[in-house]
Amino acid sequence: MSFAYYIWYRVRADERETETVIRHMMSRLACRSGVAGRLLKKREEPRLWMEVYEGIADPDAFALLLARAVDEFDVEMFCEDSRHSECFHGDGATVSAACARPGHEEAR
Repeated sequence: MSFAYYIWYRVRADERETETVIRHMMSRLACRSGVAGRLLKKREEPRLWMEVYEGIADPDAFALLLARAVDEFDVEMFCEDSRHSECFHGDGATVSAACARPGHEEAR
């Protein structure tokens, strides 16, 4: 079973310095944990950001490494409020549509 972390927050300003610090923190976390994250910004609300980390084997160990990286880079000073973190688990399987299988072309 693998786990995924979704962390969302609002930044004080969508500026180059903020993004640089967040990306450096994420890079350090990837080196320490082996889990590369993605940084997303909400469409039409560019100050709402989300970090996504997937394929995590040990969620408790990852949470400690994440907290350490966030503290080390003082990420909270760039956030308007606190960061919100959620951890999900799943089997890692993707769901495909029957129409995506060969021989199941939809009539046009």
